[in-house]
Amino acid sequence: MTQNLFDVAGKCVAITGGAGILCGEMAKALAAAGAKVAVLDFNVDGAMAVCKQITDAGGSAVAVKVNVLKPQEVQAAFDETVKKLGRVDVLVNGAGGNKKEASCVPPTTFFDLPAEAFRWVLDLNFMGTVLPSQVFGRHMAERGEGNIIHISSMNALRPLTNIAAYSGAKAAVSNFTQWLAVYMATRHSPHIRVNAIAPGFFLTEQNRFLLTDQTSGKLTARGQTIIAHTPQARFGEPGDLIGALLFLASDASRFVTGVVLPVDGGFSAFSGV
Repeated sequence: MTQNLFDVAGKCVAITGGAGILCGEMAKALAAAGAKVAVLDFNVDGAMAVCKQITDAGGSAVAVKVNVLKPQEVQAAFDETVKKLGRVDVLVNGAGGNKKEASCVPPTTFFDLPAEAFRWVLDLNFMGTVLPSQVFGRHMAERGEGNIIHISSMNALRPLTNIAAYSGAKAAVSNFTQWLAVYMATRHSPHIRVNAIAPGFFLTEQNRFLLTDQTSGKLTARGQTIIAHTPQARFGEPGDLIGALLFLASDASRFVTGVVLPVDGGFSAFSGV
């Protein structure tokens, strides 16, 4: 029994934001473990590229285009996913991101942030989690079983300077994780679980220019501060999320619901002293 505890073979998984670096790695890991994966993303070419890597390695994956902020598109993406996979056992809500215009990087101040940019970040991260949870969650409620995994952030617990919109949005995702876990278990089925992963600081192509000098490769002041406040003294790598993902997606966590699991090298535990 123990050797099969983390087994996800045969599970049908839909992952939004699947063309991104972190969620793309998740999609590939789930497929390598035997899951059937639907890679959902607005960037359908990126989703197809991830699927090609999966199928070339012998896994099962389909690309599905979706705008997670449009209910009709989410419903259409769900219909296509079920048509291709047969059902959805696990939904990973990975779509999200930040926007430069919503960040108060000098000389921009908080008082100057445009409402539309702030709202865009809130919508993408929070409503982009709520809407797929409604559509795919209804399917799980009707089946009486299912598993939803949100992607939160360390920003939800320890807001970072300059990015109020992103921090607030991820705090909403963490709160919603707890709310939805209770709702699904008490109103629909105790066999429906809802949890979240809260990544710490991962060095990706999207943020490398902020954390390292493009010429020398050395850490910027912001990058140095992050490492100084991370007890394991390094940035996370995409593969560091896979253990937590397989734990939450499998029966290994069958009595775990409503938690936000940090994967942060100890950042959330360190006071700085």
